[in-house]
This record gives sequence, C-alpha cells and structure tokens, in this order.
Amino acid sequence: MFQPFLHYLEKELFSRFVLSSRPIAPDLEFQISQRGKNPAMIESWCYQCPQLRKIRYTYINAGETAQIFNSVIYPSYQYDLPLLGIDFLAFGKKKILVVLDFQPLLRDSEYLEKYIEPMAPIREKYNELAQGLEMKFYDANQYFSPYLLFAKTDAETVINSLFPAYQEYIQLYWKLLEKAEAKTDPAEIESIVRAQKDYDQYSAERDPASGLFSSYFGHEWSEKFLYEFLFEDAVPVAAATEKR
Repeated sequence: MFQPFLHYLEKELFSRFVLSSRPIAPDLEFQISQRGKNPAMIESWCYQCPQLRKIRYTYINAGETAQIFNSVIYPSYQYDLPLLGIDFLAFGKKKILVVLDFQPLLRDSEYLEKYIEPMAPIREKYNELAQGLEMKFYDANQYFSPYLLFAKTDAETVINSLFPAYQEYIQLYWKLLEKAEAKTDPAEIESIVRAQKDYDQYSAERDPASGLFSSYFGHEWSEKFLYEFLFEDAVPVAAATEKR
C-alpha cells in the first residue's frame, strides 16, 4: 500500500542530494519472519549527505495482514530544522493509521514561526487527515507540531488525499532546508546535538512499534533494531539507570 510513498521519497532524495550510505548491521537491514500465520519481511535503508546527517526508512510487508512505512530524517547538526517524521501503518485495508509531521526540536515562538507555521496552508487543505486523535504513547506537546497529520483512514483516502499531502509536506521541507542558515556557534550546535539525542531517547522509550517488531522478529532482535538503528543515540532504560 505504501510502496509509492517510499519510491517518491527515494526519487526525491537521490535527485536532490549527494547521498552516501550509512552502514546497517546485515541482520537489521533485512529480515524475514515465519512466525504466526503470515510471513513478514522488513527492509531498511539509511543514508547521509552534508545537509542531512541521517535519513532512515523502513518497510514492513506482511501481505494483507500488515503494510508499514516508517521514516525519520535528521538534519545535520549545524541546522536547527525539525525532524521529518513519517509513520504509515495498514493492518488490512480498513485499519489504517497515518502520521506525518515536522517534529520540532524547540518550542519558542521564533522557531515555530520559522519552521512550523509554513505547514499551516497545507494542513488546512487536508482536514480529513487531521482528526485530533488522542495520543496513547506520546505527549502531543513534545516533538509534535500543531499541523500534524494524524488520522485513522481508508485505502481510498491514502491514495487520493494522503499521497498528495505527503508530497506537499516533503517539498516544503526541502524549501525550509534550502533557506536554513548553518550554525557556527559551538554552543548552538551543541544544543542541536543534545536536542536530537533527547528526541531519540524519548522516542525509543515510548515507541509502540517495538511490540509489533517483537511479535514478528522476537524481543532480542526488536531491542537491537530499536537502539542500534531506529534511535541509535538512545540508551536502553536499564543501562541509563546504571549510569546514574
């Protein structure tokens, strides 16, 4: 269901940036599960370029049982842009959840005006994809914008509304990146490094997908995927407690 979204992102990335691959452990890059009634395949990609320090995306294909496309794009540390977050999940054709957002690293008014407010006109065009759903695992006021697309929807809406919205959000993100001025102050850069690491820690501790990964590929693989690929700057909770 979400292959066109993956292909669009890849085409954009390779046509706009000089990408180099970031290494992924072979067992995390590709895995097939034979657990349960339906086999599942998971494949991941990771790149970097001068403007974007980490571009990761993952596709899970479990046939009609599940189709999942997830991606996070991290700007290089000299840019204070939000992260671009994509999470599309389909469990059959009727149970579909979509999340798309520029995830802010800061909350001050100047930052929001610069990076978040430009999303408003796009968000207004796609009200059916902004349903104000309650977040069960995250604080909506942390790492999410007011113009988040977050909806339970159907296959027809994915094609007719989500795909064009997705394209517009990505095009806007490139424009913001083109206009962004690189930071040179070491203190400012350090604050961006800290903010991105905090994002990884927050996300790793709350990501509901870890249960899904465990069901297909086992708990040990799921933990490795979570902390060594998805959110590699996060520290497992037990290890973080021991450090204290």
